[in-house]
Amino acid sequence: MNILLLEDDLILSAELCKFLESNNFTCDKIYDGETFLRQIKNNSYELYLLDINVPKINGLDVCQTIRSFDKSTPIIIISAYGDISDKKDAFNRLADDYLVKPFQFEELLLRINSLLRRKMPSENTDQDIIRIDDLIINKTEQKVYRGGNEITLTLKEFQLLAYLAEAQGRTVSKQQITEHVWEHNFNTNTNTVEVYINFLRKKIDKDFKLKLIHTRSGFGYYLSPL
Repeated sequence: MNILLLEDDLILSAELCKFLESNNFTCDKIYDGETFLRQIKNNSYELYLLDINVPKINGLDVCQTIRSFDKSTPIIIISAYGDISDKKDAFNRLADDYLVKPFQFEELLLRINSLLRRKMPSENTDQDIIRIDDLIINKTEQKVYRGGNEITLTLKEFQLLAYLAEAQGRTVSKQQITEHVWEHNFNTNTNTVEVYINFLRKKIDKDFKLKLIHTRSGFGYYLSPL
């Protein structure tokens, strides 16, 4: 799980990241709000930790900006401001939690884990959940998540993605895709498969550094983080 921290206290920032990494998270630290917003445009994170009083763009404005395009990634405010008015302002900007400094790191860990549990799609006892890196495919509900955010797919896009995922990294040919996804309902000489692969790439891979959908020239397509 990747966490992005906005904190301009260099010592606290380093200590927090060290603690989170010792608990199996990855943690990137940013010291001003402007750089923070640039960082999240090109990288995927499962949770944001925001101090309020930071340079350039304060943490509350960063929170509000995030919520303008990302409604679901958990946000925890960590701040020395403890007045109810400050907390109200944070929650009005759709922060998920608020922790007043100084706090015990263990309490922060409990709150992080609680938010992440609530955000993850419900588990099933059978094989209806497919996970590939930060991509989650729920076959029962026909829902797809990447980086903690739900991605809206058409029925055929979902069926194609699920078929690629079920191949577990093996390359599947255009012919195999037409048999399983379209059931030979179109001419295999058309470029329909390529078109839908491009649709998926725009939705699944475009906004992420790590690409999951790959072409093996002359053979077909495969889904893998490698």
